[in-house]
Amino acid sequence: MDGVIAPLRGIRVLELGNYIAAPTAGRMLADFGAEVIKVERPGTGDELRNWRLYSGTTSMLYRTINRNKKSVVLDLRSEAGRAVVLDLVRHCDVLLENFRPGTLERWGLGPKVLDGVNPDLVITRISAFGQTGPLADRPGFAAVAEAVGGLRELVGEPDRPPVRVGVSIGDSIAGLYAAFGTVMQLHQREVRRRDPGSAALSLVERTIDVALNEAVLSMLESLVPDHTAYGVSRTRTGGRMEGIAPSNAYLCHDGASVVVAGNGDGIFQRLMAVIGRPDLGEDSDLRANAGRWRRRDELDAAIGEWTATLPREQVLGRLEAAGVPAGPIYTAADVCADEQYAARNMIQYLPVETGAGEPREVGFPGIVPVIGEVSLPVRSVGPDLGAHTEEVLAGLLGLDAAEVAAATGGVVPY
Repeated sequence: MDGVIAPLRGIRVLELGNYIAAPTAGRMLADFGAEVIKVERPGTGDELRNWRLYSGTTSMLYRTINRNKKSVVLDLRSEAGRAVVLDLVRHCDVLLENFRPGTLERWGLGPKVLDGVNPDLVITRISAFGQTGPLADRPGFAAVAEAVGGLRELVGEPDRPPVRVGVSIGDSIAGLYAAFGTVMQLHQREVRRRDPGSAALSLVERTIDVALNEAVLSMLESLVPDHTAYGVSRTRTGGRMEGIAPSNAYLCHDGASVVVAGNGDGIFQRLMAVIGRPDLGEDSDLRANAGRWRRRDELDAAIGEWTATLPREQVLGRLEAAGVPAGPIYTAADVCADEQYAARNMIQYLPVETGAGEPREVGFPGIVPVIGEVSLPVRSVGPDLGAHTEEVLAGLLGLDAAEVAAATGGVVPY
């Protein structure tokens, strides 16, 4: 990583997570320079390797979420495998996990044991409902968390059952919080170390507890305050945002769609002028957002009638010229062709084995946030299963081939 901005260089993370939540946190730490050692089960590895697998042996979903990491095979069902985990913990700053609460404890790898091995370790735990409370033992994926967290009730059309967004957004949000919590406590750990009069962080302070449902709930803005203050229960509004108008998606003459956000008072007047409806822009009932929300159907119809007469590019050009926020609804192909993403290095091409013979250049999303002017480079895609077992177990821990075989369920990589 010489010459590359890497603010987390020197931090070593042990990732015991599967699927999306903990691996997303690990990916963020790895993106900014942390050495992330991902522990996977023998044979199959992280189940994400087979999700959306169109060809080959490893999905692009796995390659994306586990980029910039090292893969080590360990059999955590064996005493030897668990012993190696504890040995690795001695050399790490952080442990990430997203097993069902109680799993690590049953394996003899609970926080108290980890603390006994490394009293500086930050332990970041992600679960469906958190490590405490009446639902702590209940399993759950992001779909359940999005429902219990209140998000699912808000997504979709009002006359249809709730739907979900097209990605595991609950897992990803939880991963973001986990990464933030981890960095926060790493920072606090260093602050205490620099102050001779301060006590080291306690185990409680070094344990980060992220619940999927709480992570989702935290994104819902004033949902709960509006309910408790005014008795308001928000419902699904389709492409609209509750209480804000006009802001929606509109179909253009060429079959493409655009999003138009004309909900600011001054913006609304400019928007009405562009679409040839200055009468609405001058209507006193529509000068404030409350009136526009009451007449949202009328406004959406007027805007939709205008967009239907022009192709997407002309719609966007006229709105841009008038200073009205608007944008195209992109497909993956649109994203790859977009000059703004390209200018900030937000689609990066790396050679990947896809099962089609020779490796091909595959586009991956860049690293967010940007430090400087463009995205930092993605150093490597999600690794092949066990690709770094020898490097880590032999190089870092000094294990011989027989010890590696015992810890990995018979896998001898060298």
